[in-house]
Amino acid sequence: MATTEMPQVRDCAVRSCAYNRQGCHAYAITVGSSDRAHCETYADLPVKGGIDAVARVGACKREDCQHNAGLLCHAPHITVGPDLDAADCLSYQPAELV
Repeated sequence: MATTEMPQVRDCAVRSCAYNRQGCHAYAITVGSSDRAHCETYADLPVKGGIDAVARVGACKREDCQHNAGLLCHAPHITVGPDLDAADCLSYQPAELV
């Protein structure tokens, strides 16, 4: 999967994140933890940073998400915001059991 094919972080409602400057400007984010679809790139810092481009999803560790294949996100785009934690992937959808 080339960088241009990685899903875009279309919206991030977590204003306290250092990468959020009217949208996520991290180079790429990692989603996942053992119990939820947490944005592991979230940084609660007093400075703002990142690049002059919209972030992409670099890795997703939530194997149980229907958008996950080979630990990569295949959703067209994602949204990040508060759910169980301050910064979670709100596009996470549990995979259907077959």
